[in-house]
Amino acid sequence: MDSYYSDYTETAYTTGDATVAAGVAAAVSLFFILFALAIYVVMALCLMQIFKKAGVKPWIAWVPIYNNWKMLEIGGQQGFWAVLALIPVVNIVSAVFMYIAMYNIGLKLGKDAAYVLLAIFLSPIWFIIMAVTKTPWNDALGAPSLAPETRAAAQATQPTATPPTPPTPPTPPTSPQV
Repeated sequence: MDSYYSDYTETAYTTGDATVAAGVAAAVSLFFILFALAIYVVMALCLMQIFKKAGVKPWIAWVPIYNNWKMLEIGGQQGFWAVLALIPVVNIVSAVFMYIAMYNIGLKLGKDAAYVLLAIFLSPIWFIIMAVTKTPWNDALGAPSLAPETRAAAQATQPTATPPTPPTPPTPPTSPQV
């Protein structure tokens, strides 16, 4: 008669299985690290183009947290929300202000208000579209920028008033005709 345990097979694990599992985990981790790095590079390159259009130094796009600070400022929001985004729960409020800034940046680059939905759900696509758009930066649209660089750039691009023409000199009196 068969014993109770005869339907079960014994499985023996060897150290080779652990090595394979560790190798797979390392490969998956490396893939995600490289993927995240690629996304960061693409986003920074796009942000560089947006900053150039706004008159902000492009190298700021490569500095974590500071790039968000400047992005908030050119979108008319307070930059400190970038730092507060590091605090749990407060980061939800910070994200709302970032989306408002992205809305204003879209307006300043001549895009429709509906682009904010793209910014919320597909941010990398939004960044690429804003970076490659040929529309010049118009600080008059959307909320006013809080970044001093954009205000200086906007003033530099505004046409200067033509100086008033000097008054014509008076004509000398003529002698009376006899």
